[in-house]
Amino acid sequence: MTEMKTAIGLMSGTSMDGIDVALLRTDGENRVERGPSYYVPYDPHLRERWKAALEVAKAITERTQRPGDLGMTERVLTLCHAAAVKSFLARNSLRPAEIDLIGFHGQTVLHRPDEGLTVQIGDGPLLARETGIDVVYDMRANDMTFGGQGAPLVPVYHAALSENLPADCVAPVVFVNIGGISNLTFVGRDGMLSAFDSGPGNMLIDQWVEAHGGGSYDKGGRIAATGMVVPALADRYLASPFFSANVRRSLDRGDFLPPALGEVSLADGARTLTHVTAAAILKSASFLPEQPKTYVVCGGGRLNDVIMREFADLAAKQGATVIAAEQAGFDGGSMEAEAWAYLAVRAVRGLPLTFPGTTGVAKPVSGGTWASGKS
Repeated sequence: MTEMKTAIGLMSGTSMDGIDVALLRTDGENRVERGPSYYVPYDPHLRERWKAALEVAKAITERTQRPGDLGMTERVLTLCHAAAVKSFLARNSLRPAEIDLIGFHGQTVLHRPDEGLTVQIGDGPLLARETGIDVVYDMRANDMTFGGQGAPLVPVYHAALSENLPADCVAPVVFVNIGGISNLTFVGRDGMLSAFDSGPGNMLIDQWVEAHGGGSYDKGGRIAATGMVVPALADRYLASPFFSANVRRSLDRGDFLPPALGEVSLADGARTLTHVTAAAILKSASFLPEQPKTYVVCGGGRLNDVIMREFADLAAKQGATVIAAEQAGFDGGSMEAEAWAYLAVRAVRGLPLTFPGTTGVAKPVSGGTWASGKS
């Protein structure tokens, strides 16, 4: 029997709201033991720094470039992750020696799949030195080397979790991650995987609310709940060629932009964008091999009541059920961080991280770069 490893996963997503930390014991295949998780929100000045990095990164033409102050930003971001790991260990009375690996996603600042270019800032060797734990990082790049989109990477973990779904989750089952960008993982009855980005998730809502001084996001969908869907605006988003193209592609933060200020009211804009988030999932799901019967939702979007109601209503019209990850016995907030721990273990074992049905890569490939935490 393959040895189980204890890994910490670190995830900072396109919403740029904080760091998710999760512990996992796994063999990198079907044996998964989920441990504690932790969330560290970013201070507002750090979020502004990460947003500024998106602009600086537009000048990148080769993935190792760090123009302007991006190199220093990468160092600051890495030290934030190191502090999160140390805090997590202390909270759970763990020592670095008890952890085999850290799976480090970093922060995506540029993603141009059509150019074979993806950049996640995050200094793996620095994180390893700071924590004293081996680190696996930069897990998207090799996929692109072999013709993939570089995203999504989480589907292979969803497949492992699908082994433990409750009996009332009727197949086919689709895992939906509603982060800044939403993505789908279809797990067929025969274990077949099909996955792709489905459209904007929380990203447009967050940007819209923040631009109006309403905070960094619409907590629970409270602002959206007071507004109405503006059909012309919703239709404009849903008419994007992204939803009708024959080839599924992964999205960058800049592929969809929020409405212009003054175009609609704050509440109507938030309500319309929540509708777009839900409807986009169903439009993209039409490209799956079969009509889903159960959608299991993880990511921050599952906490937005308006998104979840809208998604459930739209899915019901197609004979499908929508449940939050917690209803299936999972933790919808830590699932992506858990996935990065799982992927790190797969990477050191040389197992594939991505597949033709998930990223469009030419063949199943592994990936990642290893940095030693031993002095």
